[in-house]
Order: sequence, then structure tokens, then C-alpha cells
Amino acid sequence: MVQREQWGTRMGFILAAVGSAVGLGNIWRFPYMVADNGGGIFFLVYLFALLTAGIPIMILEFGIGHKYRGGAPLSFAKMNRKFEWLGWSQVIVCFFIAVYYVVVIAWALSYFYHSFSLGYAGDPAGFFFGNVLGLTDGPFELGGIQTQLLIPLAIAWAVNFFAIYTGVKGGIERLAKILIPTLFIMVVIIALRGSTLPGSAAGLNFMFDPDFSRLFDFKVWTAAYGQIFFDLSICFAIMITYSSYLPKRSDITSNAFTTCLTNCGFSLLAGIAVFSILGHMAFTQGVAVNDVAGAGVGLAFVTFPAAIATLGSVAPLFGMLFFLALALAGITSLISINEAAIAALMDKLALDRKVVTVIYTAVAASCSLLIATGAGLYILDIVDHFTNNFGIVFGGLIQVLLVGWFFKLKSLQDHINSVSDIKAGSWWVFSIKIITPLVAGYTGIMTLISDIKVPYENYPQEALLVMGWLVLAVIVVGGFLVSRLKWKDKEVLLIEGVRDNDR
Repeated sequence: MVQREQWGTRMGFILAAVGSAVGLGNIWRFPYMVADNGGGIFFLVYLFALLTAGIPIMILEFGIGHKYRGGAPLSFAKMNRKFEWLGWSQVIVCFFIAVYYVVVIAWALSYFYHSFSLGYAGDPAGFFFGNVLGLTDGPFELGGIQTQLLIPLAIAWAVNFFAIYTGVKGGIERLAKILIPTLFIMVVIIALRGSTLPGSAAGLNFMFDPDFSRLFDFKVWTAAYGQIFFDLSICFAIMITYSSYLPKRSDITSNAFTTCLTNCGFSLLAGIAVFSILGHMAFTQGVAVNDVAGAGVGLAFVTFPAAIATLGSVAPLFGMLFFLALALAGITSLISINEAAIAALMDKLALDRKVVTVIYTAVAASCSLLIATGAGLYILDIVDHFTNNFGIVFGGLIQVLLVGWFFKLKSLQDHINSVSDIKAGSWWVFSIKIITPLVAGYTGIMTLISDIKVPYENYPQEALLVMGWLVLAVIVVGGFLVSRLKWKDKEVLLIEGVRDNDR
């Protein structure tokens, strides 16, 4: 049995874990979620969700990976062979996310290039939907590959390939030590300069002013807990995989707290950077901030480019900083998403890292070309909605139910506490067994009911069936089918110090 790789330093692991957690959503999804869900009230609920779900699940996943020394499928199989399918379902989720996530990074890299000349300033919406996307009229009208995206797409895949091919210590950790500090510095620069612009205070007030009337609005609570799952990269194989590379004497709870708090601090910083500049844009146009704050993709690639264009001579610099930051945040997350899948395949097939990386990257990169077509935005939107709102949320629900109620959680708790200064006490057990199942179940069921009543974004039913419900079927059925395959190296299922009654 091949010796498992390890991180070179604790800081390297923290930076890699933070790099996974800090992604595209921190920079443009989090600020909008705050503004659209009660401002300061959302932020307070978000912090509550962090304490009752985010940190407890992060501790849980760090503990699982550290104790059982494997990717998600191997770790769950070591806990109980009947749990293995869940790990593979999470890996399939990672694959689907990687296929479309990399294209968003390509958009950001394309905008970085165009920031030199502010090519998007004249007509931001027309530039994005026409020049960059070549958007067609529907999800089944592909319209051909947008060739201008091929170079940035190749760059994104090349960086990802280099990091994973060269290994945990030599590739992923080394790159994280460069990219994450660089990313933080760039966002700090944007935030500091943005907060001094005329009208910035109105933007920040729009983001953080608490709307107490929405404290008991279930949509705010659903959005906050959903954001925590997406923000922290929990419940889809990544953190279990990363923690499996930790040395035996590693402080699990301290690492979890550090990763979670750093990620959420970055989200706050990104919100300040984004909305201070949107406030300035509203000021220059003489309109309210909510008139210029767009949602989702539109915030990053339409509204913010328009805001950057109002900054005068420093506009090109701000454009380059913002879109490079967006790309770097995406790349660090993409690496972790693909590493979770590659590590699982290495465990199962007993193949060399380099071989698996070449084959996996070739397949995933080929599939990503579908999202680079004129229908790519539609496909991305549907697949993202179903994988995130159902694949991850229900996967997380099943994970905490299996581990919390159908496994000797005490054995995992004892392992975590044996290496940690901050003990995982009764608060942690209560969060895993009660709070998170209730919240995840409620979030998933409410979203499911909403989708059944009204087709998501009014897409054609056949598109939702093929790109949404079929994707979910592949995630679930594929997980069961792959778990039935035999392990090439049966010794990987044996682990030092784990007794049969722990499983």
C-alpha cells in the first residue's frame, strides 16, 4: 500500500483549505445575498449558521479525513461499507461542478485581459451576453463553441493540472502559498480604495443596514444556511480529502475554526470592496444603490464592469485587480474540487496520481467545452441549481444523519479531542445530530417544493429534466454503482487503530 501524501506545513494546509473555501461565490454571491436578504440581519443569521452548522461540519469532515486517511468514498467505507456510496455521490457532484466552474474562471480571465482597454465599458451587458457568451435563445441551441474562451479555459485547466499532477506538497500547497496571499492583498487594495470613493458609504449601508422585519423570514434563514454550505466547501468530499493529508498530530478543531473564520472574514472584505464601488456608481448616476445592484452572474460581469468604468483613470487597474482576484479565487477552489475526485479514484483504482490526473483532466476539460458554447450559461445555471441546492444540501443532510445517528459518533469525537486543544463537546454533537439535519432538511425540502410548483427560472421542462433531474439521478445512481466496484488494493480499507466496532 502506497504511503499517503502529507502537507508540508500546517500553514500550507490552512491556506489550501481556505483556498478551497474562498471561491467565486465569496466575491460576487455573498455580497448580493447580504443585500437581498435583509442586510445586517442576513449577516447575523449567517454568523449563527456558521456557529451551528459551518464550523461543526468542518470539524466533522476534518475529523473523518484525519482519522480514516482517505478521500470521501474510502473514509466512508472505512466507517461502514454501506456508507461508501455517499462518498462517490459527493465525488460525482465535484465532477459536475468542476465542468462548469472552470468556464466561469475563463470568463474572469477574459475580463482581466479586456480590462487593459476597458473593452467592456461601453455596453457591459452587450459585451458579456454577446461578445463573451454569444448567448443563444435557449438551452438546446448550442450555437457553437465561443473560440475566444478557449485560451482562458486552457489556462485555467493548465494551472489546475500542474497543481494536482505535482502532488499535495509540491503542487497544491506550493500554489496555495502564492495565490491566497496574493488574492487577499488584491481584495484589500480594492476595499481600501473603494471605501474612500464618493458615495461608498451608501453602498456599504445598503449592504449592512439591518432590516429587522425580516428576522423571522424563512427565506433569509434558508439563504444564510445555504450560503454557509457553499462558502465553506463542506458536504461534497473536499474537506475530507484535504484533511486526509494531515500529519497524525494535527489540531482538528483549531484548523476548522481558522479555516471557517478566515473564509467568512474574506467574504466580509469582498462585500466591502464590491458595495463601496457600487455605492460610488450609484452616486455618479444619481440613483439609489438598489437600482444598480444586480444579482448572480450579472453582478460580477455586468454591473461591476459598469461600476469600474466610473472610476476614471484608475478604472483599468481596478478592473484588472477585480477580475484577476475573481480568477484566482476560482482557481484555488477548482483545484480542491478536482483533487477530491482524483484522490477518490486513486484510492479505488490503486493508480498513480499522474495517470489519474491526466485521464481525469482530459475527460473533464472535454466536457467543459459544452459550457463554452452559446447555450453554456443556460446549462451552467440549471446544473448549478440542481447540484448545489439538491446534490450538496441533501448530500449534507444524509451525511450528518448517517454519521450522527447510524455511526458511533463518540469514537470520532474522541479522536478529534485527542489531538485538539478546543474540545468538540456536547455543542458539537447537538449541532451534528439535531440542528444541521433540521436546517438542511428544511432548506432542501422548501427548495424542492418551490421547484415542483414553479419550473426553475421558467426553463422548458425538458431542459430541467435533462440538465437537472437527470444530473441528480446520475449523482445518486452513479454513487451506488461505483461503490459496488471492488477496491483494487483491499489493504486501503484497513486502518491502524480502528477497531471493527468503530465501523
